[in-house]
Amino acid sequence: MGVLIFLCTLLIHYHYANADNNLCRIMGDPKNPLLSKDGDITIGTLLSIHSKETLSSSEFTRKPQLICSSVNVQVFRMAQITIFAIDEINRSENLLPNVSIGYKIFDTCGSRLSSMSATMAVMNGQEFAAGDRCNGQPPVHAIIGESESSATVILSRTTGPFRIPVISHSATCECLSNRRDYPSFFRTIASDYHQSRALAYIVKHFGWTWVGAVNSDNDYGNNGMATFLNTAQEEGICVEYSVKFYRTEPEKLLKVVNIIKQSTAKVIVAFLASFEMNNLLEQLYIQNITGIQMIGVEAWITAKGLITPKSFQVLGGSLGFALRKNKIDGFLDYVIKEFWETAFPCIQGDGNSSQYVEICSRYQDLFVLKNITEDVPEQRYTSNVYKAVYAVAHALHNLLKCKEQEGCEKGLTIQPQQVVEAFKKVNFTVKFGDRVWFDSTGATVAQYEVVNWQQDSDGSIQFKAVGYYDASLPPDQRFVLNTENIIWAGGQLKKPRSVCSESCPPGTRKAAQKGRPVCCYDCITCADGEISNETDSNNCQQCPGEYWSNTENTECVLKAVEFLSFTEVMGIVLVFFSLFGVGLTLVLVILLYSKKDTPIVKANNSELSFLLLFSLTLCFLCSLTFIGRPTRWSCMLRHTAFGIAFVLCISCVLGKTLVVLMAFKATLPGSNVMKWFGPAQQRLSVFTFTLIQVLICVLWLSISPPFPYKNMKYYKEKIIFECSLGSTIGFSAVFGYIGLLALLCFILAFLARTLPDNFNEAKFITFSMLIFCAVWITFIPAYVSSPGKFTVAVEIFAILASSFSLLICIFAPKCYIILFKPKQNTKQHLMRKNTN
Repeated sequence: MGVLIFLCTLLIHYHYANADNNLCRIMGDPKNPLLSKDGDITIGTLLSIHSKETLSSSEFTRKPQLICSSVNVQVFRMAQITIFAIDEINRSENLLPNVSIGYKIFDTCGSRLSSMSATMAVMNGQEFAAGDRCNGQPPVHAIIGESESSATVILSRTTGPFRIPVISHSATCECLSNRRDYPSFFRTIASDYHQSRALAYIVKHFGWTWVGAVNSDNDYGNNGMATFLNTAQEEGICVEYSVKFYRTEPEKLLKVVNIIKQSTAKVIVAFLASFEMNNLLEQLYIQNITGIQMIGVEAWITAKGLITPKSFQVLGGSLGFALRKNKIDGFLDYVIKEFWETAFPCIQGDGNSSQYVEICSRYQDLFVLKNITEDVPEQRYTSNVYKAVYAVAHALHNLLKCKEQEGCEKGLTIQPQQVVEAFKKVNFTVKFGDRVWFDSTGATVAQYEVVNWQQDSDGSIQFKAVGYYDASLPPDQRFVLNTENIIWAGGQLKKPRSVCSESCPPGTRKAAQKGRPVCCYDCITCADGEISNETDSNNCQQCPGEYWSNTENTECVLKAVEFLSFTEVMGIVLVFFSLFGVGLTLVLVILLYSKKDTPIVKANNSELSFLLLFSLTLCFLCSLTFIGRPTRWSCMLRHTAFGIAFVLCISCVLGKTLVVLMAFKATLPGSNVMKWFGPAQQRLSVFTFTLIQVLICVLWLSISPPFPYKNMKYYKEKIIFECSLGSTIGFSAVFGYIGLLALLCFILAFLARTLPDNFNEAKFITFSMLIFCAVWITFIPAYVSSPGKFTVAVEIFAILASSFSLLICIFAPKCYIILFKPKQNTKQHLMRKNTN
């Protein structure tokens, strides 16, 4: 076909190039117009009034004849509206006054070969003979046609080099918007760019993310489907399959139907011409493939030729974009009366005469249309033809410098390029209200009705308008749908679902399935600490630091704050033992105070014993500061109170140990050491040791004190509310000082354990300090490894254990003698040497 176009173009070019020789020739054997009328200005029209063409013979014994058949009623109406519009203009006193418009309407029979032949004929003319002079005026001033995009591409490429304007009423292929390839092409219909994108919008509007796509394998279908697929991808719509076929490819059609049958998509976007849609409809019905929601285009969605008694089973509920209906006043009367009488004058002849048979035989196929007027009100494409004729008239009106009632300058020579430029400037309103003008691509604004195939109570099929799309409006107002009035596929009132995977509920995210489109996914529960609060979330969101996901992973909630509380079991137990230690200490104080004059109480300085009991009481009480919600003051108090109380306690024990050692030295001949370590010196030593710890604590609190801290390192799902140490060095100094005194006390007590007293307190101090050191040595790894509130519990346990060890080990033997061995509570017994 490309070679044919090239050769034909060369012939036409040769014809015009030799115009200087003043010789015009008819190239080949041009077709005769189906309908024609002479005039001062001629408009050529190419229409596929017949939709089929066959060769009468292929025996190569004589020239084959092309036979046209199968009249297309809708296209024939376009021929009628062309003549109707021209007659209106010829009668007008305002538009092209005193200038008559003629027409040449060619029937291309739905064949590209006939379309090419008709193009050649309309460009060359039929009335020139060899030797005739050319006046430089083209045979036609503009061409209206074709009906299909592919045929219009052929027409526009052929006429393009000669700048003969072509104005189409139904060729919607976006490819024709290329002004470099088609500089003289115009159309009174919008390009498929808008319709293709609107198809994606309607699919997105109804939440269909899994669709099939079928298109005609020609310029119209391929370009339109390409735009739809790109827009669908932008809108997150997945296409399960995209297949195509042409009307002359039955084998491909069967493959397409088989793919549809095996697919899971419940929605099909059918970017098909009316003929291909009819073929697909037949096969879908034969194979009983129903219940699929069809989304159609203007080419077939309002085609009454598709309406059959069985078609509604397949196409019932179809949605699609249709051209707006327009009522052209006077056209119905013209169709019934004037057209048939003027176009076919043979009907007034004698039906029994042979002359009637001879004259009317060539109109035989068209006579079947005589009484068919029910499609006249459906003036969708015909109104575009009407506007195209008027566009040509307005362009020529401006070129001929016409004045009302004075006529036009008929003698002006009009070149095709002038008509093309005049087309770019036309701007008028036709009688039914539409404004006609052309944008930079030569098209008009996109305005569609959204129609729905519905069945009336009488069984007839109607194309009910359920919305509109108007590209001239702001983006948020272009697309309007009334979903309540829609009947869905299969006559259902409920919108069908067409998804590859069901929606992922909140709390989950989509995980793409390997090797499948993005619309096919699995729903994965969000990880702990992550949420998704929307349906079909692609990702889960991490909760902020102090928040955690709820059990459904749908929202972030405040993390549970954990600390050792007075109300929990562990806190209650520790409080009990702390208060029990305080109570036990007070009992011992009372007991010892009541026996303060006995030798066993006076031994080793009773004042230090009572001070030790006081310090142990503080040790038991300081453990309570570790329980409860940490505050700024409790954090500073707990470690400093603990450090000072324990230093006071160990200082007293150290003093008692030194008293034992000094008392033994004092018994040696010539020793007066006790005068250097009397009660005053003992008090001073305790005060000095304690003061050093106080200074360390003050320095710690001054530089970097402990503070409440929300620890989120141990657990992701909860916050450990604890006291940060502030300065690790300060904490280490406090503990180190306690450890140093404890170690010194242990060494001295160990040295004094074998002194020959019947009641040697150094033995019990040694044992108590051994337990004390063991507890705190064990505490260090337990403290480091214990998480959360258990860290605090371990520290409290160490405090209580060491306090109880000192209390029991040092004072239990004395209480035992006081309570159960009162006879041993004498100075003679205590001073008696151990014979062992």
